[in-house]
Amino acid sequence: MRQASDQDDVKTTASAIIAEIQALPVRRTANRRAVRRKHSQRLRQATPEFVLDVARELFRNYGQRGLACELIANHKAAFERIGEAELEEFGQGINSWGSVDTFARILAGPAWLNGQVSDEVIHRWARSEDRWWRRAALVSTVALNIRSQGGYGDVPRTLKVCRLLVDDADDMVVKAMSWALRVLVVHDPDAVRGFLSEYDDVLAALVKREVRNKLTTGLKNPRLRKN
Repeated sequence: MRQASDQDDVKTTASAIIAEIQALPVRRTANRRAVRRKHSQRLRQATPEFVLDVARELFRNYGQRGLACELIANHKAAFERIGEAELEEFGQGINSWGSVDTFARILAGPAWLNGQVSDEVIHRWARSEDRWWRRAALVSTVALNIRSQGGYGDVPRTLKVCRLLVDDADDMVVKAMSWALRVLVVHDPDAVRGFLSEYDDVLAALVKREVRNKLTTGLKNPRLRKN
């Protein structure tokens, strides 16, 4: 059990981060992230438990899910403590495009990539009655395939999640399906073509259009490309 003084330090740290963000003359993402980076540097030697508790304080008491996820993701030891329980804790209440993608891209996907949660966890999300958890399952596959973030191209695991949601007509899920498949194109275009062919009769038209554009032109919407 945490000592009262430790909890006071957690609250003080979280409130200091929030106060600094609120004092920004312009609260753009880049400015907010600069504040987070400064505090990540200050917390570099902190224990993982302390960093996780600060993240919890930011999320629970200030509603700062993205800030909490970034703080964890940028503290190696804290990130390595993330498992199923922690993911579902920080994913609690996801209810929008932005909240899902922040959670899945910064925390859930990388934790899955790192072997900290099983495939079964992601598959359970894909079977959820909640559209946002289903989207989270698909967006989590992106981490498996983004080279700049350590993704190596995991065709079987990506396509397994896609198959679980292949006939889901929810707009937020459809758009996430397109994203998951387009990211996979870089690693195995033939596997993606095969998937499109296999499920041509059930995949949403948007998915087929955007993914085929990516396969043939390298762009999701080539007509929008600037001259």
